[in-house]
Amino acid sequence: MKKFDISELATPAFVVDAAAIGRNLDVLAEVKRRTGCRILLALKAFSMFSVFPLMRRVLDGCCASSVHEARLGREDFGGETHAFAAAFSVAEMRQIVMFSDHITLNSFAQWRLLQKVLRESGNPNIACGLRINPEHSEGRVPMYDPCAPGSRLGIRRAAFDGESLAGITGLHMHTLCEQDAAPFVRTLAAFEERFADILPNVCWMNFGGGHHITREGYDIDLLCEALNGFRSRYPHIREIYLEPGEACVLNAGTLVASVLDIVDNEVPVAILDASCSCHMPDVLEMPYRPRVFREEGWQGASVSGPGADQGGEPGVKPYTYRLAGATCLAGDIIGDWSFDTPLRVGDTLVFEDMAHYTMVKTNTFNGIRLPDIVLREEGGGMRLIRSFGYDDFRSRLS
Repeated sequence: MKKFDISELATPAFVVDAAAIGRNLDVLAEVKRRTGCRILLALKAFSMFSVFPLMRRVLDGCCASSVHEARLGREDFGGETHAFAAAFSVAEMRQIVMFSDHITLNSFAQWRLLQKVLRESGNPNIACGLRINPEHSEGRVPMYDPCAPGSRLGIRRAAFDGESLAGITGLHMHTLCEQDAAPFVRTLAAFEERFADILPNVCWMNFGGGHHITREGYDIDLLCEALNGFRSRYPHIREIYLEPGEACVLNAGTLVASVLDIVDNEVPVAILDASCSCHMPDVLEMPYRPRVFREEGWQGASVSGPGADQGGEPGVKPYTYRLAGATCLAGDIIGDWSFDTPLRVGDTLVFEDMAHYTMVKTNTFNGIRLPDIVLREEGGGMRLIRSFGYDDFRSRLS
């Protein structure tokens, strides 16, 4: 891993700020201290294993959504490894049991299948749970709402009737997406009302992710009150888990791009070496509008400094541009921003909050090169963690 000066940074590049991760971990550590809960890293949101040693200082392990994530968690993170997927094949289950401490299933049919695999594996020590659907929706966008009508995620209360819970030791509930504590409190009340007769049968509870704990303004007191209240009502439930992904690395990483060209078609279009389609697909999928800035003398911090030219809404500042990628996809458009001064070919633009659900979703459409992965160390030094090239593109295709 090569150390270098920020002036040598090649774009496109993800720059992950270790100090910012540390600040998030401090908040999560406070929640753990006040509630006794255990907190896991959701690998689906962030899997940069080179910073796992930093995250292990506070987090208790990982939650995985596939065999590969479970293996990464077991081999590179350590601690507890929890696994959940909407469904596993028999072949996947045979591997999952090799890497997991907890396995949560999405149906009773999957539970019966896992029991068979566990008997064959001779591993009696895995804690087995079921994901439930409390049928209480707090999601703002149906695509990201696990409790939306017709959702495939979680078992509704009626499906428990007539089923044996022998061997099931815990329940899992994931219902939130980038939300505050109040939606969790309302969901918790609905869950307790609907599953009151099931709760005496379990000894651990996983309240999933989507808790925006490290966001400025998040009501940590209310979260702690809710968790402690649940624990007091159900003292037989020995372990309570949260598994945030985004909260662990919120505002802790950037995607740095350079302006390759500026073309004019009713609006000036700045074509970048970072692609929306390849490098930040959630901008198209969610969709959402990232923050972006220019800053002379920027030193790799995860947020802009006081002297930065922060991109504004179109027309607010004197110079408005459409920022777009270089692929052949006509819709490879990040969005429109205005700046204090004109953009020039070669200018550097920094997109904020690009560590979670961005690095894990990159792709090589059009053969576009994947961004470098750079770590800004806690002391401010820059370290190149990984650079990608032709072999990374070619090896995915045959």
